[in-house]
Formats: sequence, structure tokens, C-alpha cells
Amino acid sequence: MRLVRLFGVRLSGVAFTAVLFWFSAQPVSARLLIEIDKSTQQMTVSRDGRELHVWPVSTGIARYDTPAGAYTPFRMDKDHFSREWDDAPMPHSVFFTKQGHAIHGSYDTKRLGSPASHGCVRLAPANAATLFALVKQEGLSNTRVVLTGSEQVALARAKAERTANSL
Repeated sequence: MRLVRLFGVRLSGVAFTAVLFWFSAQPVSARLLIEIDKSTQQMTVSRDGRELHVWPVSTGIARYDTPAGAYTPFRMDKDHFSREWDDAPMPHSVFFTKQGHAIHGSYDTKRLGSPASHGCVRLAPANAATLFALVKQEGLSNTRVVLTGSEQVALARAKAERTANSL
């Protein structure tokens, strides 16, 4: 049985789903909600319950999974460069885990819509700049990042699409 780690606790798939259902049923106190569905590789940004933006993203590849869960971002950096990955540019970074996971711009836009990162959530540069401005305007403590789904589902979907297109 595959176990999922959420807030430092290992949960079975059923328990994890129950926790996510509980979170989704709770009122979100943040003014700005950033929802990332790893299965569809899509981000939805809402303010006060009103949807503002829906954008394609790239989350982590299989061996660099982007963590699921609910987070309050704690740091922003307009011009960050990755210390782990050859000083790769990470423009308009919004960090949501202490391990270094962030939402940030990526110049590799052709990969958006499928898992491609080392665990971060990648956006088109213009979308990252827009999100950065929204988070700055609302404040880190008034922003919530919620990640659900599975990169494995996205990878299986992409493989099925490639197979269908090659017929």
C-alpha cells in the first residue's frame, strides 16, 4: 500500500483522501486561494471565492514529486535562482514549503501542462508575475496554497494522448 505524507504524517490513500475532503469542506480563511491539481496540471487562483485565473502548470516528475497538502506561503523572491539546480532561474517565486518548494515562472513553457519540474510548480513567466503581484497585494498570511491530485495520473493521461495521436 502506498503511503502519502501530509504535514509530516504518513497516511494511506483512503486516509489522505478523507483529510483532503475535510480540508475542502472547511471554510478557507485566506483571501487568496491558489489551488493546484497535479492530475490535470492546472492552477486555479481565486480571491474571496471568486475565480480569477486558470493556468497550466508543470509539477514534479516521478522522482521529484511535488508535495500534496495545504500550505501558507512564507517567502517571496522576485529574482530567485536555484541553489540545487545549476542556478536555474525561478522568477517571481512564492515559497510554500521549508524544503524549498515554490511556485515560480519558467521559460520552458512548452512543458507546461505536464509534470516536468524537480518538485516546484512552474508557470508561464507572465502568469507567475501576475500571481506574485496578487500574493504581494493580499499578503503571505492571507494566501493559501492547496495541492491535490497525482502526477502519475497526469503522466498516464499524457501517455494515452500520445498513443492516440500516433494511431
